[in-house]
Amino acid sequence: MRPKPTPNPNLWGIFLVYSFLFCAVNSDLASDKAALLALRDAVHGTPRFWNLNASPCNWTGVFCSSEDGGVIALRLPGAGLMGQLPRGIGNLTQLQTLSLRHNALSGTIPDDFANLTALRCLFFNGNNFSSDIPGFLFNLPNLIKLDLSKNNFSGTIPASVNNSTRLATLYLEDNQLSGSIPDIDIPSLKQFNVSNNDLTGMIPAKLSGMPASAFEGNLLCGAPLGLCNVTGSGGGHPDKNLSAGAITAIVIGCLVGVLLIITILVCFCSCGKKTESMDVVPAKQTETEITRVKAAEGGESRSIEFSGAARAEVNNGGNKSFLVFFGKASKAFDLDDLLRASAEVLGKGTFGMAYKAALEMGTVVTVKRLKEVNVSEKEFKDKVEVIGSMDHENLVPLRAYYYSSREKLLVYDFMPMGSLSALLHGSRGGGRTPLNWQSRSRIALEAAKGIAYLHSRGPTVSHGNIKSSNILLTRTYEACVSDFGLAQLASPTATPNSVDGYRAPEVTDGDEVSQKADVYSFGVFLLELLTGKAPTQAILNEEGVDLPSWVQSIVQEEWSAEVFDPELLRYQNVEEDMVQLLQVAINCTSQHPDERPSMAEVTSQIEEICRSSSEEDLFDDVSSL
Repeated sequence: MRPKPTPNPNLWGIFLVYSFLFCAVNSDLASDKAALLALRDAVHGTPRFWNLNASPCNWTGVFCSSEDGGVIALRLPGAGLMGQLPRGIGNLTQLQTLSLRHNALSGTIPDDFANLTALRCLFFNGNNFSSDIPGFLFNLPNLIKLDLSKNNFSGTIPASVNNSTRLATLYLEDNQLSGSIPDIDIPSLKQFNVSNNDLTGMIPAKLSGMPASAFEGNLLCGAPLGLCNVTGSGGGHPDKNLSAGAITAIVIGCLVGVLLIITILVCFCSCGKKTESMDVVPAKQTETEITRVKAAEGGESRSIEFSGAARAEVNNGGNKSFLVFFGKASKAFDLDDLLRASAEVLGKGTFGMAYKAALEMGTVVTVKRLKEVNVSEKEFKDKVEVIGSMDHENLVPLRAYYYSSREKLLVYDFMPMGSLSALLHGSRGGGRTPLNWQSRSRIALEAAKGIAYLHSRGPTVSHGNIKSSNILLTRTYEACVSDFGLAQLASPTATPNSVDGYRAPEVTDGDEVSQKADVYSFGVFLLELLTGKAPTQAILNEEGVDLPSWVQSIVQEEWSAEVFDPELLRYQNVEEDMVQLLQVAINCTSQHPDERPSMAEVTSQIEEICRSSSEEDLFDDVSSL
């Protein structure tokens, strides 16, 4: 009889360790989910739309650790949250950042927040919290930033504030705090503000280096404000008894100030009226302006003629060469007409030069002269036929092509308003009309629809070269995607930086781009649309940090306004939509292809954001009646 095998104690021990770790990770994630569900059930707003069948790490505003899946950040600024925070959030023991600013939360901060020992940043500004500021917040060992401004907190500033030894930012302005400021002595404290409260007494000596604006709107005295009246009966209040000389000086100063203001107004009015920028789709640029912007991007604005090699190929071995048109495209011109056309250089793209060609009969087209075509004639024609068959309102249609041994030309509809790249980065001078949020979000949706259509044509169909200079605009500023399919025809001729700024990390060969790589490039394009920064600008000027990495570094601790294009910050009530689109972009630029959404999913998400934005605009219009 064969003896029973004896279990290997080492293997058994390893199994137990892994089993314990697996159970611990799942237990932590389950606990985190329960805490988030408590929040969802207690408040109105974005959390109500969390998909309960999905992982919490995929919920809007929830960010998880890549190591063990625990929730490390919860960011829901301007998410329409109403109600009171429940107990349970304190179970998010790995939470490092909590941002619920600019909502309508009320009540008190739950006492189980004392368990958030990993918390580094807490942003509750712009809500309706009331009662005392809980002292246990300052016992959190890792707290660096605390913003409780613009609420209804009352009572005194807790004496436990000095327990927060790592605190660098403390904002308590615009509340109803009373009493004196504690003798705060925190060496790491760099940003401090208690203005517009009901505080009294002397400013602690350790805070005398803060700006005077940090203490205004209170009955405080001492540096950096005025001296305290130590002899009067004001108990340390500023001396309100002014001498006659001081009063005379104040009157004279006021008169001088009024005269100065009048002088400035007279000078201002004499300068003439300035053109006001409008929060609408930008006014139409002239073709001359477009050419100038294109030239600034690297193109030329001189007139040329197609000649030389192309003209020599017109009669190829006695057989007339001709343009091949697609579908219902007009055949009102031929190759001779094209070669005689007056043309302007629009710019040098990834796969060759692009020209604006004005034909003698008045038709205007865009001609792309391909370089470094690395496929056979049959393969070229087969692939171009596929490109020409693509028919979608958000794709720049390919109308015709010409092939010879020395020239390969593609003829497209001309897009009169140029590229989004030119509109975003061409000129930021005083006379520039900013591209508003409605225009940017619509352009993002239209570009997504065009790319999603390409992907719907088959699992191997991809664009291969998504970037802002390939998002062209019609006269009504509708977005159309260009250059699709060219990555499989020609080798890139652009500089490496202009290509690499959008390239997915797994792509090593430009002609082998998957749909997931397209999603990554589209995510970079969204980041460019939101930040106003070009990916190449980030590579060249941010010490080698690409745009996705730069954005991640900015939002690691807080949805900082620093990440958004300053031209977007002027628009009200769109912060939540901007944050949601930013989250879509971050998901698209995941380092792992399998973690990126499909373009169909991206399109659906952007569509929902645009719908939400439109509903808010309608509500604002109705409420103003």
